[in-house]
Amino acid sequence: MLTLGLVVNPFAGIGGSVALKGSDGVDIRTQALAQGAVPLANTRAAIALAAIAPELRAKVRILTANGEMGERVARENGFATEVVYQANSPSEPHDTHQLVAALVEAKVDLVLFAGGDGTARDVFKQIDEAIPVLGIPAGCKIHSGVYAVTPKAAGVVISQLIAGELLTLREASVMDIDEAAFRQGVVRARNFGSLIVPDSLQFVQATKQGGREVEEMVLDDIAAEVIESMEPDVHYAIGSGSTCAHVMAELGLDNTLLGVDVVKNQQLVATDVTAQQLLALAQQDPEFAIFITLIGGQGHLLGRGNQQISPAVVNQVGWDNIHVIATKSKLKALNGRALIVDTGDPELDQQLAGTKRIITGYHDAVLYQVGIEY
Repeated sequence: MLTLGLVVNPFAGIGGSVALKGSDGVDIRTQALAQGAVPLANTRAAIALAAIAPELRAKVRILTANGEMGERVARENGFATEVVYQANSPSEPHDTHQLVAALVEAKVDLVLFAGGDGTARDVFKQIDEAIPVLGIPAGCKIHSGVYAVTPKAAGVVISQLIAGELLTLREASVMDIDEAAFRQGVVRARNFGSLIVPDSLQFVQATKQGGREVEEMVLDDIAAEVIESMEPDVHYAIGSGSTCAHVMAELGLDNTLLGVDVVKNQQLVATDVTAQQLLALAQQDPEFAIFITLIGGQGHLLGRGNQQISPAVVNQVGWDNIHVIATKSKLKALNGRALIVDTGDPELDQQLAGTKRIITGYHDAVLYQVGIEY
């Protein structure tokens, strides 16, 4: 089940049709409505949601605000919908801030928002950098790179995510212009930062002759990303499997191929640890993190070959601090099947189901579905 946060800025783009060059501010909104402008943000959000096939909608839970900020359009398009924030009517930027904060608190898999560059800035102010976003273009100004090319395209990308296709994650800029200057014919753009967005992933098939060399280069890139991310004086558990073994080899450390080792300051501090030993180390270090890869031909993450990473360890470390590494070819071989968590604790397995960021190279990652063993 994909948990999707939905934010609709009902007045986004309202100044466009009446040549007001934007929609920022109560005065502009009031002037636009007085001139007969019709709010279209919900219409464009509906186009995006309608692009998601009915059979896929059953696999989505939408968290949003009441009324025109998302609830109405989500329910009208047949999605299971939960209101997590009560917005004012009419809504203001403050409502977007509060809604996004509520979605972050709820740990949604992705935030889908309809608006323009002003809305992107409002989302940027509150979003957790680990949560991907995708914009449905509905504003007068769309300079930011966080938007799909069309509302329908946004729905297609969400459909790909629900269907288990690989979506790469990339940074995209949040841009906005000075509307007052723009109305005087001056474009004065500013970069406010960046957000993580899902993007359709294109696969290039390698020839059989060069396949091994390509795979080894990818493993080098994954190891470089892992090693670069390691902070001083923090313990890192390195799980079992050949991809994890490659990380240890790049560190120049001995590795327990079918076990779990622990490093700190890029030095080996414990080998082939038990679940109790791992839990004790995690309890001593609040920054403790774990790197795992796919175990077995069915795409198991937990419960096959790495039982040392027990439910108690997962709860102590936190799912956000358990990082998955894998090559894209390994993920592609699953043919869209979800990665499996089978920790022995059904309640925990349910909590871990959703999407997970998978490190697939140097500064390269994808989102992939995680399910449970039935």
